[in-house]
Amino acid sequence: MKAVVFTLGCKVNEVESSSFIAALESWGAEVSEQLSPADIYVLNTCAVTREAEKKSRQLISRARKFNPDALVYVCGCASQKDEKAFKDKGVTYVCGAQGKAAMLCELAKLFGREYPLNTACDNLPAPKNSRTRAFVKIEDGCNNFCSYCVIPYLRGRVKSRPREEVVAEVFAADSPEVVLTGINISAYRCEAGGLDALLASLSGTDARIRLGSVECTVVDEKFLAACKNLKNFAPQFHLSLQSGSTAVLKSMNRRYTREQYLEKCGLIYKFFPEAAITTDIIAGFPAETEEDFEESLSIISEARLARVHAFAFSPREGTAAYKMKDLPPEVKSERLKRLIAEGEKAAYRFIDSQLPLPQQVVWEEFDGKYTCGYTGGYIRAYAEGDFTGKVTNARLTGHFRDGAIAEIEED
Repeated sequence: MKAVVFTLGCKVNEVESSSFIAALESWGAEVSEQLSPADIYVLNTCAVTREAEKKSRQLISRARKFNPDALVYVCGCASQKDEKAFKDKGVTYVCGAQGKAAMLCELAKLFGREYPLNTACDNLPAPKNSRTRAFVKIEDGCNNFCSYCVIPYLRGRVKSRPREEVVAEVFAADSPEVVLTGINISAYRCEAGGLDALLASLSGTDARIRLGSVECTVVDEKFLAACKNLKNFAPQFHLSLQSGSTAVLKSMNRRYTREQYLEKCGLIYKFFPEAAITTDIIAGFPAETEEDFEESLSIISEARLARVHAFAFSPREGTAAYKMKDLPPEVKSERLKRLIAEGEKAAYRFIDSQLPLPQQVVWEEFDGKYTCGYTGGYIRAYAEGDFTGKVTNARLTGHFRDGAIAEIEED
């Protein structure tokens, strides 16, 4: 039986889809991640923006072009937000961002199998991972309720996985890098404490540990010391920002100021002088003036950010910001272009700062001439020859494509 698991949205969706793939393959299915002819389609949807919701609804007709009689299973944030919109399309099964393990129970029946429901976080199986990177989901949900974000209403409140489950999955991962991910990993809690306690439990692993997005609230000396004490830590901190203006941050319900964000960046550099601090910034939030936006531009260089994921504000029904007066589309578009341009300059500067330094690179894909991989600071590195699956020391010698060219150093 052929199955397609197709994913829109965030890294957590991708990890959960990898869990679906692992389960389906264990039951004997031939699984693809691309839309193609199949007997079963599992469509993992997204609702972070209006456009993502629209694309999610369109997935059903796209799948049925390949096989009108296929069984179609829909899950994710878009179907959590508007289940009826998908049920009206006559799909086989619909659940939301929550209840994905229940969907696996239904899929298991097609193969004469059973799938148990017994733990937190939807107890999905360990995801199918690449040869070089394993993703381990440590929690689900968010309690922050930022004024622009619909995700807490769809994913629900924070649910942390038991520490022993996470530790076992990390140590069992047959990959040189493990990424700890979730909707808000800064909110992770277990009987021993928070994220710092979990990291302490992982101090024995040889795998390079990389963190998903973190919030200012988790960054303190205890947390950074736990990162430092790992055998092999990727010093990249995706420290969520959203705006460089304190006034806009307050309107966003972000619970920190510009000055506090910069203080957290300074603390990170104290522990990891060559750290890559990456972030997200929204252009054109309703409360944003031109002066506020200029503060978002200036904080990029002031915080020495390595990369910026920039996107325009998208009003989401059901959030506090939905009731605010939206800025004209042309204003948001113009600000987004300026933000992207400033982010590109920052990425160039960060690569420049790393050129003379030794790097550990996990090599991932060979294109016939160059193998590409990632440094600890998440610079995309290229080296001539096939080094797929290897971990080497290297030096970056210059800008190349969307990253840097590297010379591998012999042991």
